[in-house]
Amino acid sequence: MPPGVSLTMTLNPFRTPAVVVLGTVLLASFTLAQTRPAAPDSPYGGTTVEDIVARVNDQIITHTDYDRAMKEVDDEGRQRGATMQQISESHKDLLRSLIDQQLWLSKGKELGINGETQLIKRLDEIRKQYNLETLEDLEKAAKEQGVSFEDFKANIRNQIITQEVMRDQVGRKVQATPGEVRRFYELHKQDYAQPESVRLSEIMVSTASADSPDKLAAAKAKADDIEAKIHQGGDFAQLAKSFSDGQTASEGGDLGQYRRGSLAKVLEDATFALNSGQVTDPIRTRQGFVILKVVKHVPGGVPEYKDVEQQVEEAFYTARMEPAMREYLTTMREEAYIDIKPGYVDTGASPKQIKPVYSAYAPPAPKKKKKVERTRFRETTHTFRQKTRPDLSAAAPEKPATPAKASKKNASVDTASMKPGKKEKIRFGKAPTQTLPEAAATKVEDAGALPPAASAPEPENPLEASTKPTQKSRFSARAKVAKTAKAKGLTPDAQAAPAPDAAEVADRQTQAAPLGLAGDTANKKKKKATTAGEKKRITDKAKEPAPKPVDITLGPAPQTPPPAPAPAPQQ
Repeated sequence: MPPGVSLTMTLNPFRTPAVVVLGTVLLASFTLAQTRPAAPDSPYGGTTVEDIVARVNDQIITHTDYDRAMKEVDDEGRQRGATMQQISESHKDLLRSLIDQQLWLSKGKELGINGETQLIKRLDEIRKQYNLETLEDLEKAAKEQGVSFEDFKANIRNQIITQEVMRDQVGRKVQATPGEVRRFYELHKQDYAQPESVRLSEIMVSTASADSPDKLAAAKAKADDIEAKIHQGGDFAQLAKSFSDGQTASEGGDLGQYRRGSLAKVLEDATFALNSGQVTDPIRTRQGFVILKVVKHVPGGVPEYKDVEQQVEEAFYTARMEPAMREYLTTMREEAYIDIKPGYVDTGASPKQIKPVYSAYAPPAPKKKKKVERTRFRETTHTFRQKTRPDLSAAAPEKPATPAKASKKNASVDTASMKPGKKEKIRFGKAPTQTLPEAAATKVEDAGALPPAASAPEPENPLEASTKPTQKSRFSARAKVAKTAKAKGLTPDAQAAPAPDAAEVADRQTQAAPLGLAGDTANKKKKKATTAGEKKRITDKAKEPAPKPVDITLGPAPQTPPPAPAPAPQQ
């Protein structure tokens, strides 16, 4: 690996257009902490291994991560030539960048992006860049520079996951048309203004050992010969590798970019007057004769749009991506679990962000046993709807109830509807005293009950067996009731139709007269019934009594009461 080049600087060349440029600006790649110096003893008896600065979902940001990130920001700022004030300003957004990175990684885990395939390709590109044969050689080079290879791979993997999530969630939603890019260039044209500059390559013929005029003339002849080969179409880079005595010979003589005023006047006058691709004559310097080629001549002022079109597209895409990414990161902050240690500030926090609240653990209170009161069945407030007993007033006249029976009846009703009593501790061998009904009867009223009739029979208890047998009757033996049309809300007298008057009778006769279209229908009469006598229904016929069984026993026959006559049918 070339001296003076660090592996931590190898991530900069691997930037894809627009998305990676913005990702590098907003997110610095910070490696994970591997070692931690010992901390002072804890007052609780343990030893603090690592201080946690912030918790983001299921990940943490330690104090070591924070310090390492700050050191990398300082190193990068010094490489860019930033001032101390600019570096101090970047420290304010350091924690925001760390939290942003963890949010991108959490989203990548949710989307199933691991970046393993891209990681192998990236490591192979780095190996080729530094002319290493295997990845083991790359790991050895990292150890020689004091860089953990696992941290180095984790750094690259985090970059890959971040870039993939940016493209998927934000980048594909940002669109740009050629017209918008051109208008962006017209508005920011002065930002692309640049001074006049040239990119040069050299072929050096050294005169350090030319201590005589002959050697000096030989060096001049060699330089003229090389110039002639260049004019004949020879490759400048190959001629530089073959004949140049300068340090840039291995690189094809490339010297880099030079602005006007940065070269010696002799060299500046000779090169800035040429166009791209032209070569100067051999120029005598203290080192020897040098032949310079103007690889590219950039005129000063604002360049044409076609010359900086790619740069304008990247700048326009970056300008669109930055607010879209900040908005998306704000949304992820509102949905994430973020807890920051006091003393640290997240400049990208959202006002809608909810901070977790911690409380001391409190054991659940023991459940109270449900208090159960035992009551007697008769002391419940439930009442039963009793079926009314059949009306026996026709068989036997109702006797007036005596005062003793009436008070006994009222007491039974009041006892059944009393409220449940209080819980009482009943001892063995003693009867309960508090749960028994009190002597004073409590009057209970039913708001929905109808007033009892004067002749209403006493309701019977459904729990007690009925002593009176019930007699079944046939349907044909039931009384016949004539069906009458009933109208809602009318009395039987109002339901009868009024008698027709003379005009209505005349209209009925006119409407009933035959029309004569299908013959004379007036002579057609209904056939008379052939059955003579009065019609009777089968159910009205008296039933014949069943024949009596013959008694074959000896002795006098038992006397049986005569059968009761069948009830006459009601007409």
